Amino acid sequence: MKRTCLFAFTLAASTALVALAGIGPAFAQEGVDKTKAAAFDAKMFAGPLGQKTYACFVRRYDANHLAQHPKQKVSAMKLLVTAENPPEEKITNYSFRLGFKYRHRPGNFDSSGYCSHVVAEESSHEIRFGCGVDCEGGGINVAMKDDKSALIRLERIRIWERNKPDDDASNDLVAGADDKIFRVDRAELRECAELVTDRKELAALRHK
Repeated sequence: MKRTCLFAFTLAASTALVALAGIGPAFAQEGVDKTKAAAFDAKMFAGPLGQKTYACFVRRYDANHLAQHPKQKVSAMKLLVTAENPPEEKITNYSFRLGFKYRHRPGNFDSSGYCSHVVAEESSHEIRFGCGVDCEGGGINVAMKDDKSALIRLERIRIWERNKPDDDASNDLVAGADDKIFRVDRAELRECAELVTDRKELAALRHK
């Protein structure tokens, strides 16, 4: 699916997007301690980074959870984070793909964009990923709860209904009382395969 201007920006510009994404106070990439950022990466990706490394996190909310959070709009969420080290570049490129289902609305919804390390002032200078969607599409903030779970924080993010033309599918997921923070749990990479549209990348992901 072609999404106008979604990827029409460089990694350097992505740090500016983080500040515009509405995902809380943070310092830009250059203010992050490299050692702490490397430790965060090792925790996020459960090991050292290769040329292309993935992390998949999934959560399907059961009836009991939804009963306790009656205002939650989301019933399931998947997050695929990618770290890529192109041979011709000296910097790691980070990106995300988010997929989810609404509680009371049919269809599958996606978003995607680029990420960079940020420092969360409100959480003892915790390292996170600040991820933004181009064209003022908002974004998410991703922290590691522990080795097995990640926390996704959002205020607003541009989404698209899967397999529909952009003009008909574009919308926003806006945080409500029960949709500001989502815990997602580490899963096998095949669980996030549906978020990948490139055939070569999909084949590589399935063989990880």
